[in-house]
Amino acid sequence: MPPGLTIFDCDGVLVDSEVIACRVCVPCLAELGIEITAEEVADRYIGMSAGSMIADLETRYDRHLPMDLYETMRDRIIAAFETEPLTIDGVDAVLASHRGNICVASGSTQERVRRCLTLVGLLRHFDPHIFSATQVAHGKPAPDLFLFAAQQMGADARDCLVIEDSVHGVMAAVAAGMRVLGFTGGSHCRPGHADRLLAAGASAIFQHMRDLPPLL
Repeated sequence: MPPGLTIFDCDGVLVDSEVIACRVCVPCLAELGIEITAEEVADRYIGMSAGSMIADLETRYDRHLPMDLYETMRDRIIAAFETEPLTIDGVDAVLASHRGNICVASGSTQERVRRCLTLVGLLRHFDPHIFSATQVAHGKPAPDLFLFAAQQMGADARDCLVIEDSVHGVMAAVAAGMRVLGFTGGSHCRPGHADRLLAAGASAIFQHMRDLPPLL
């Protein structure tokens, strides 16, 4: 049976944004004396909310970061999205042919998700069913966001399918009691990423969106 609700992550699944975001974070942090590579940002923070990322950085570097760091990173990332390609091949066709209920559940803000989906022409498939970690107490890898999305959509968690590209996202879906598929078609996915998603609890892996419908 097809899922009663399919929940899509946004960054790295619907839009190819993770490499851009990780790269933009590096100079933002360097200006504060924190030397970190884009690869380190990707490995440690993809799938986490910005708030959780900043809290972890404060713990790791034993310092308080500026109150406006989140806004600075957000504004620079969104500016980069305006000029760089974000499209993931095949997403629009898959969404257009999908007949079940769908929504987005992202660690990013609703503002950023809406802008990204608008830039790649996908907003019409989801609006207004876009949910953000800012709406729950704990972001991924906690299950809060996926459970909130299911509740808002009137779906049983056991009847939901999550499409995720990050280890934190897969862990969150598993914790919510949902089946989760790992997507490795984003440009941030390096060798071994599929194995990491499977180890986190993904039931299957796919690399191109055209391969998603048979897995549903």
